[in-house]
Amino acid sequence: MSDWIAMAEPAILRGEIEAAAAAIVTALARDTALTARDALAALADRDARDASWLFGLTRLAMRLGETAAASDYARQTVTLRPEAVGAWLQLAVLAGGRLDLAEAILDEGLAANPHDPRLAEGKVLTIRNLGEGPRAEAYLETLLPRLEGQAWVHFHLGDLAADPARGVAHLRRAHELAPDVHTQTLLAQALARHSGDGEGARLEEAQAIGRQVLQSGAPLNAGHLKILWEVFAQACAFDDLARLGDIHTLGRQWAQSGRHSALMRLMPWMASAEDRLQLLAQHRLWGEAVETRAAAQPIRTPPRLATAESRLRVGFMSSDLRRHAVTSFALPLFDHLDPSRVEVFCYSYFQGREDALQAHIARRASAFRWMPGIAARDAAQRIADDRLDILVELGGATAMNRLEAMAWRPAPVQASWLGYPHSVGLNAIDRFICDPHTLPADPALLAERPLLMPRSWIALGEAVFEGHPDIAPGLPEDREGALTFGTANAPYKFTPRVLRAWAQVAAAVPGSRFAFIRPEAGAATFRAQVEAQFAAEGVSPDRLAFHPVRGRHMALYNRVDISLDTFPLTGGATTADALWMGVPVVSLRGPAVYERLSASILANVGLGDLVANDLEGFTQTALRLAADRPRRLALREGLRSQIRRSPLGDTETFARDFYAMLAGAAR
Repeated sequence: MSDWIAMAEPAILRGEIEAAAAAIVTALARDTALTARDALAALADRDARDASWLFGLTRLAMRLGETAAASDYARQTVTLRPEAVGAWLQLAVLAGGRLDLAEAILDEGLAANPHDPRLAEGKVLTIRNLGEGPRAEAYLETLLPRLEGQAWVHFHLGDLAADPARGVAHLRRAHELAPDVHTQTLLAQALARHSGDGEGARLEEAQAIGRQVLQSGAPLNAGHLKILWEVFAQACAFDDLARLGDIHTLGRQWAQSGRHSALMRLMPWMASAEDRLQLLAQHRLWGEAVETRAAAQPIRTPPRLATAESRLRVGFMSSDLRRHAVTSFALPLFDHLDPSRVEVFCYSYFQGREDALQAHIARRASAFRWMPGIAARDAAQRIADDRLDILVELGGATAMNRLEAMAWRPAPVQASWLGYPHSVGLNAIDRFICDPHTLPADPALLAERPLLMPRSWIALGEAVFEGHPDIAPGLPEDREGALTFGTANAPYKFTPRVLRAWAQVAAAVPGSRFAFIRPEAGAATFRAQVEAQFAAEGVSPDRLAFHPVRGRHMALYNRVDISLDTFPLTGGATTADALWMGVPVVSLRGPAVYERLSASILANVGLGDLVANDLEGFTQTALRLAADRPRRLALREGLRSQIRRSPLGDTETFARDFYAMLAGAAR
């Protein structure tokens, strides 16, 4: 052992205890590292008052995977030297994933070192990892007067700010203080997501920043690539998207790094059977990692309450149980709830303010657990404590979801419905709710067992359409002077293949126009990309109409004769909106669930003939409809009544069938 002391002595004399320990461990095999650990322990025993030895032992034990010993050494270090900030940080890391304990440790360290920014940032990161964004933001606000010149404070405030304009301002300041690729990409994201006046100009700036990042040659991680993909896709910047990499490689990177929501952005690019299977594999990759983490920290599972006489206990988990597209379809389950048969528990993590629809749902439910900022494991425990028979998640990849909570299996039977048109990738989710029209053509495209509604997977709660504009009499073609095709679908669903297909339809109808009803239409990049794709098929820019609106799109359907759907990721809420405004939709059906959403809606309202199975059929269907003025006029005048009489409008039957289906699955 004296030989090891001699080897370490030069670094020890320079006070580089950690460096000496790290060098020894790196250079030597594990059995030798154990000897080195013993040598440092002997040195610590030689001078028990010198915490440097103990901190060296902390680092060495961590490298050896001896977390309990490392935690003991770190605690001894801070006891001897409360000013040892590195030891406090290590002690927090060694909390074993217990973020509440890590925060308590950092608070203890801050009490001893109240002005150390490293401990303050550690606390911010810990609170964020707990999923408590608003609390992290509030803590940062207390730090701002003292640490205004610290880039990391502005970075986190910019990322967390509820006010988009304020978030952009903080990110600009962070980049000014410490320019780096991470802050730059986050600024691009914030600009692209900031809605309201000036939206087009901000999206254009976001595009420019994204290109600067690419041109810089800086190494990009999965997070940077996800942000850049979203920014470029929002403006149909197809050449820039191609520079980010192969879609399968990107999908694996995002899945491996826990970025589940990014996978939905790849659905529009799935062009082959192999693509679809790769996408499913990427979801499974994400799910396996989440379930491995959940297994390491199990929750308590109370015994079930179910008896032959008890009511069915159903949980709906979603942060979108408010004025949102998801609620457009889920509302009938609350409007037609029979409390004598079913108890409904809702779980929302929404971080905004309650609106009228959320309040309405809360009044109908047995319990509405509103838990903004709660960690996924804690959310799972709260759900488990309600002793449900079946839990249905509606959030999927939408904002503020807690999809990971399903990994703890807080209910004995779990299902996915509505919020995400694909298997999410968790083995803990047993069933996928669909209907005969959305059921995949190939069972291999669905990870869960299908849970089949008899007619439609959705219904339309009429309350969500309150306040929508009336349908203008007659045909838009007569008012506008030309037949107008159009879309209100989000541009991330657009690909060159989609735009060229639309352009071919427009080119085949002399004088026709195409309307893009999207806030992104205010961005020059978006308009230029669309114009280029249409020009390639002989449609000049003067035949394109760009309506850069957000939240006021419904009235513009009075200027559209026929809506052409996106593919392979088809419309859902946008298809329902168009039909409600008397505008028929032409869609292309594919094998996977996300390729069949519009097909189900159209079939259930009696317009199944507007669904094609290939691109040629898509074009011919659109052209036949364009030539059929009497049918278009009849649809314009009668579609709302047709919807009300259809399975989509028969909300009472839908709710009865839905709860009967859940009861069967729970049994």
